Amino acid sequence: MPRQRRSAAPATATAALSIEDYLKKILCARVYDVAVETDLQRAPRLSKRLGNHVWLKREDSQPVFSFKIRGAYNKMAQLPPDALARGVICASAGNHAQGVALSAARLGCKSTIVMPNTTPLVKIEAVKALGGQVVLHGDSYSDAYTHAVTLKQQQGLTFVHPFDDPDVIAGQGTIAMELLRQHPGPLDAVFVAVGGGGLISGVANYIKAVRPEVKVIG
Repeated sequence: MPRQRRSAAPATATAALSIEDYLKKILCARVYDVAVETDLQRAPRLSKRLGNHVWLKREDSQPVFSFKIRGAYNKMAQLPPDALARGVICASAGNHAQGVALSAARLGCKSTIVMPNTTPLVKIEAVKALGGQVVLHGDSYSDAYTHAVTLKQQQGLTFVHPFDDPDVIAGQGTIAMELLRQHPGPLDAVFVAVGGGGLISGVANYIKAVRPEVKVIG
């Protein structure tokens, strides 16, 4: 199934932070109540094929099989008690949805997950199994996003954005913190998958603050 485009959805306003600001936020990120430090594994066949040393950060070993749990939990763990009591909401058709649902379950708050009608049943059931209340709306991520923002305003919920939020970015940045600790030697470049941009923002901010000579490529 083709990856859904994120650019069509309106973005939230995010205050500009410096690299130093993000470094502090990453170092203080609260992710390990629910996330695990994942292995950095050498990929021998890929290394041989490319004639280089290639390592893989195994975020597929997280409880929801994705790095998304880091950002979602870090955002939600820092909410004040009254906001948690009202509940959280997000728009997602996949990994972010499961990250928010699991984080809410751990923090004891209600989560509403707005998903497009086109979302595969297996993903809907995965969110429900984690305690998330699923609302199906529209045929695209943009439709689901717009409806989630409306519900947020109507019900006083906190919106957990999948990428455009400093606390979400900081949570994802803990991957780079682990990576540099696990591989303290020479490192030419770190390649990062790019969707909405939250992952590469967190990874790049940390690496450029600590090891500015390392290239970060999306």
